[in-house]
Amino acid sequence: MKNLTELFKENEGKRAIGSFNVHCLEMLPAMIEGAKELNVPIIIQTSPGTAEYIGLDLLVSSIQTLSERNNADVCLHMDHCTDIEVIKQAIDTGYTSVMYDGSSLPLEENIKNTKEVVAYAKERNVSVEGEVGSIGGAEDGVVVSEEDAIYTDPKDAYQFVQETNVDAIAVAIGTTHGLYKSKAKLNFELLEELSKNLTNAGLVLHGGTGVSETDMRKCVALGMKKVNVGTELNKSYIDNVNSAFSQATPLTSLRKLFIPANQHIKEIVKEKSELFQLV
Repeated sequence: MKNLTELFKENEGKRAIGSFNVHCLEMLPAMIEGAKELNVPIIIQTSPGTAEYIGLDLLVSSIQTLSERNNADVCLHMDHCTDIEVIKQAIDTGYTSVMYDGSSLPLEENIKNTKEVVAYAKERNVSVEGEVGSIGGAEDGVVVSEEDAIYTDPKDAYQFVQETNVDAIAVAIGTTHGLYKSKAKLNFELLEELSKNLTNAGLVLHGGTGVSETDMRKCVALGMKKVNVGTELNKSYIDNVNSAFSQATPLTSLRKLFIPANQHIKEIVKEKSELFQLV
């Protein structure tokens, strides 16, 4: 398994790297197989809730096995974690990347806490993502209204990266976690400014589900290094499982009910990974 810094370096000038939320263990083989079929790297990320549900050790050992089986470049990333002790536990168990989310805190407190995470992670060859600004929508059941979402202030972002030495920074440019009723309206001028000046940390786009293909290609061209995809995977799985189970009988093999859902997960990973390639 690899960390974000390694993947960013190896894919510089080639692509942004898809970071896909795994919501249950059944999804995992299909996700990595999809990346392998395209011969592209993949970031598998978990919310703290998913990590607790599946188990940190089971996630780490499963991804180690699947990455070796498929000879795939895989990063295991803890997404949107506000608890430093949970982050340390993930690192100690074998995660190769973590995100400390202090975006709701005053900047100085966010910097202080992120520095603590970076110090712990760097000693163990684990990459760290931080966040400045607030991205609206729902993340692991926690709702941030679009009215409360705050665009990333470039000055805050520069100070944050300089003082924390993070490997990646999630920036708020107009995306929202969750599903959209309409296309996201992105601030490309802000993205371009951030990309020009934040050369020491990879830019991360959260809320990738609601971004049009045209806008996504523009985001990648302007310097996004990591793109998060979560809601689309969850919705797809629910839709496919609901359809399959509605036709099941007590004699139906349970595994057959998950196969269509897993196959569609693979296709989403492939579709998004192709979209994130620089052309």
